[in-house]
Amino acid sequence: MQPDRDNLLFREVVPWLGVVASIGVILFLLMALDGAPFGEAVRGFISGAFGGRRFAYLMATLSRTALIVGMAVSVMISFRAGLFNIGGEGQLVAGGLVAALVAIMLPGPPLVVLIVSILAAMAAGALWALLAGVLQLYVGVPLLVGSLLLNYPVRYIASYLVAHPFRDVESGMVQSHLVPQATWLPYFPGTRLDIGILFIAAAAIFAIVYSYTTVHGYHTRLNGLSADFARAVGLPVRKLALQTLMMSGAIAGLVGAIAVFGIHHRYIDGMLVQPLYAWTGIIAVLLVGMIPWLVPLSGFFFAALQTGAAGMERTAGVPKEIALVMQAVIILFVASRVSGALLASSDRKGADGA
Repeated sequence: MQPDRDNLLFREVVPWLGVVASIGVILFLLMALDGAPFGEAVRGFISGAFGGRRFAYLMATLSRTALIVGMAVSVMISFRAGLFNIGGEGQLVAGGLVAALVAIMLPGPPLVVLIVSILAAMAAGALWALLAGVLQLYVGVPLLVGSLLLNYPVRYIASYLVAHPFRDVESGMVQSHLVPQATWLPYFPGTRLDIGILFIAAAAIFAIVYSYTTVHGYHTRLNGLSADFARAVGLPVRKLALQTLMMSGAIAGLVGAIAVFGIHHRYIDGMLVQPLYAWTGIIAVLLVGMIPWLVPLSGFFFAALQTGAAGMERTAGVPKEIALVMQAVIILFVASRVSGALLASSDRKGADGA
C-alpha cells in the first residue's frame, strides 16, 4: 500500500511543482528581457496583491476573488456532472444586465428591490443555461458548442440596451443609469470590500455540501462519470442535466448581480466580459481537478496573480500583461493534464471493450 500512496503523491505533487517552477522561470526571463530588477518586481507583486494602505490591495484581490470563485463554482457544478457548460460568460452578462434593469425600473423599498433584482438575475442566468441544455437534448446542438455560441447574442443584446434605450446619456459612456444608492451592497467597516463576497462564500459552501452530501449531487456526479451507466440504472439523465445547468447558470447570474450592486452600481458595457471572469473560473476549476473545497483557493490564486501583476507595473515598471503570460503557461499545464486524463480514460475503455 505504501508504494501506491507514494506514487499517488508523486503524480499529484510533481505537476504542481512543475507549474510553479515554470511560472518562476518565465517570470524571471521576461523581467530580465525588460531590464527590471527581480527583487523590486517581486516586492511590487506582493504589495500589489496583499499590501497597500489598510491592506487596500488585499481588498481588491478579495473583491476579484469573489467574482472568479463565483464563476468557478458555477462551472464546477456543471463540469462534475459531465456537462461542459462554457457559456458562463453569457449567463454572467444576463444576470448582471437583468439585475441592473430591474433595480432601475422597479419601485419599492430598497431591500425588496435588491432581493427581487438578485433573484431575477439568478433566474436570467438559469434560463440562459437551460436554453443551451434544451438545444443539446432536443435539437442536437452539442452543449460545448451551444453554450459557447450563446455567449454572443446576450452580449450584443446587453450592449444595445445600455447604448440606446437604457443609456445614461449624461455620463457620456456606454452604461446604464445607476441603480438606487440604497440598494448598493455595503462595505465591510474601514474597507472597500463589499459584502457580496459573503454571497459567494455561501455559494461555495452550498456547492461543497451539494457535491458531497446530497443525493442529487451524487446522481449528477455519477452522470458525469458515466452517463450510460446512470441511464442504465434508471436515473433521469435529461432531468438531471437540465436541473444542473439551471443551478450552474443561477450562480453565474448571482455573480453578475454582485458585480452590479457591489462594485459598479450600474451595468457598464463590457464590465463582465473584459476581465475574463468566466474563463478564469474555468481555468481555476480545472487546475484543481474539480475538487470543490480547493476551488476558492484556486480562485484566490488567480486573483492575486492579476492584482500582483498590476503592482509590479506600478513599482518596477514590469508590464502587467505578464500575468496573462503566466496564466497562459498554467492553461498549457492544465490542458496537458486534462488531455492525458482523457487519453488514459479512452485507453481503459478500449481495454474493457477488448
